[in-house]
Amino acid sequence: MSADGTAQPGPVPTAWAAPPFDPELADALAALGGGESEPFTPENLADRQERDAALRPRPTLRDLRAEGRFEVHELRVPGAPGGPEVTLVSARPAGPTGPLPLLYYMHGGGMIMGNAWSVLPQLLREWALALELAVVSVEYRLAPQARYPGPLEDCYAGLRWVAAHAAELGIDPDRIVIGGKSAGGGLAAALALLTRDRGGPVPIGQLLLCPMLDDRNDTFSSHQMAGVDTWDRTSNATAWQALLGDRYGAADLPPYAAPARATDLSGLPPAYIEVGSAETFRDEDVAYAQAIWQAGGRAELHVWPGAFHGFDTFAPRAVLSQDARDARSHWLRRVLTGSRR
Repeated sequence: MSADGTAQPGPVPTAWAAPPFDPELADALAALGGGESEPFTPENLADRQERDAALRPRPTLRDLRAEGRFEVHELRVPGAPGGPEVTLVSARPAGPTGPLPLLYYMHGGGMIMGNAWSVLPQLLREWALALELAVVSVEYRLAPQARYPGPLEDCYAGLRWVAAHAAELGIDPDRIVIGGKSAGGGLAAALALLTRDRGGPVPIGQLLLCPMLDDRNDTFSSHQMAGVDTWDRTSNATAWQALLGDRYGAADLPPYAAPARATDLSGLPPAYIEVGSAETFRDEDVAYAQAIWQAGGRAELHVWPGAFHGFDTFAPRAVLSQDARDARSHWLRRVLTGSRR
């Protein structure tokens, strides 16, 4: 308090105490050597991408078909004007003949890693059979080899093609949910904005799992979890720089590049947003849900206590991971059921 009785700002914190991890998750992380100890940097990015590709082999189509339980096909479809073709991996349960609802999915990996094939076993196991749901996974181009807007345009071109060819794919074009995890969640949020503004296909929902939304990388949680989370602000900055190149940090960056920049979140499909309380993206994801509500939209927000980034991948059998998967499934079922009305 100053001499005249007015409040003075407190000191800037020099240490950011992180929320504790859920005990089961902490044990799983410790068993893996404490998570990712070496952050991504511009200097090690190329080497880390090569290592990730070696450690994350693509399942074959035969593997994905799981002895006939699923129909799986690789599709090469036209990309954006002047751009390359886009590979889509289309999968659906074998048996159901009627048009199925579709989850149009974008994989994670910070925009710099990952592939469309590796995410499918989990998606098919958790949702395709239980919900009689088709899945299309997008092999978008990765940064820095492809910078914004290349990866997003890949996703948009694929979505338009799928909606236009719904009959031959056996899907219902009026029951498409777009979704993704981490970078894929950010792409899904950007895709919802882009297809709204271009008058493209209209999704019935957006499934945003720990989405990567804000290139500014300066929220409280991004500082709080620095050096602690499995994906921290150093890795995050490296990924955004790889994606945006010279546009990194630009004041006029469009919301399709970083959805947290959006000033108009009206007219979007209902959103499911989840994030951990102990992860870098916590505050930007919570803020995005609040912005949707303030725009008069629908969003269901889950902040999983003591969860770090990608917790259900590192510890799939933990109670918290099971609760998260159940919550996602319940939301998907409600959205798909409501779309029939």
